[in-house]
Amino acid sequence: MKVILAYSGGLDTSCILTWLQEKYNAEVITYCADVGQAEELDGIDAKALACGAKKSYVEDLTEEFAREYIFPMFQANAIYENMYLLGTSIARPLISKHLVEVAKKEGAEYICHGATGKGNDQIRFELSAYALNPAIKFIAPWRSSDWTFKSRTDLIQYAQERKIPVNVTAKKPYSMDRNLLHISFEGGVLEDPWVESPRECHVMTTPVEDAPNTPEYITISFEKGNPVALDGKALSPANMMRELNRLGGKHGIGRIDIVETRFTGMKDRGVYETPGGTILFHAHRAMESITMDREVMSARDSLIDKYANMVYNGFWFSPEREFLQAAITESQKNVTGDVRCKLYKGNCYIVGRRSPYTLYDPEVVTFEADDVYNQQDATGFIKLNALRLRIAANAKKPNA
Repeated sequence: MKVILAYSGGLDTSCILTWLQEKYNAEVITYCADVGQAEELDGIDAKALACGAKKSYVEDLTEEFAREYIFPMFQANAIYENMYLLGTSIARPLISKHLVEVAKKEGAEYICHGATGKGNDQIRFELSAYALNPAIKFIAPWRSSDWTFKSRTDLIQYAQERKIPVNVTAKKPYSMDRNLLHISFEGGVLEDPWVESPRECHVMTTPVEDAPNTPEYITISFEKGNPVALDGKALSPANMMRELNRLGGKHGIGRIDIVETRFTGMKDRGVYETPGGTILFHAHRAMESITMDREVMSARDSLIDKYANMVYNGFWFSPEREFLQAAITESQKNVTGDVRCKLYKGNCYIVGRRSPYTLYDPEVVTFEADDVYNQQDATGFIKLNALRLRIAANAKKPNA
């Protein structure tokens, strides 16, 4: 039995690596996708092999992640329940794609993941993989009758008994997930939505009270809805995200504490830090404001909820998401130009925007005298738009 384990080196997958060998005598090949975890990947290869993995893959997917997943999603201005920029959600289809590829390469029949039976990730991993390989099989330990553990505390005890190296303790059982777009915190004291998240939950962002007292100005250049340069310097997609994360984190931008609705229906409290993504979200909106036609923007905005739900619920590789993406890509063809942002004390303020495709015409909109707009034309415009309102008002009058 050959299994490809989606391996993070965290508590769950570290225990699962040993458990698969003990329970099924499985030949386990670990796969870790580098999607921007930073130092959290240090030594992960050696750790997997030391714990019995027959082979270990660690693959740098950061450029693909930013270019093919983050940027298309931000073209859509996708935001879940008006708050969450989908940092965890958008990484899962990419990881699933490469898990399927490694399974094919290694001749493995099974993929295993450490997602719980309560959460969203089990759905995202499996829907994505089935869309790419309908014949693939899954081992989901948290849903298995062979899995006797009931809590993270049980896993910590198991790890201690098996001498599995993990960085989690019973006192601080946070679940953290980091990538190029964000870091999430769940579990422990965060399960009480009334308790303020502890200071150590600041990883990518400076606490706003410690942020610099002087604002910082940056200029982001866009081409067809994608950021391509920062302060005049061209950057690759991944490096763009890294630099925006650094700048946003420095100024305490992009930290939210929310209760969201999982696809399974339950409410969940999460603390998210998305510094670069928050800057990008506001800057992209500003770029669109002077380059997109009103009706095109309205049509695209009507798709935001549907698109965000697709990403959150695991339908990235669905035909409906690909259909919407084609329309969104078309809407971005003139979203090109520069946006100037002021970063200060947890906020990203838009202070300037310009574009060779601007629809903003100062000669038309000016409050001063002009020769291009006849204000008398507005009289007929108003009367035509008022016609149905006047008819409705007359219809409400009692008969004489």
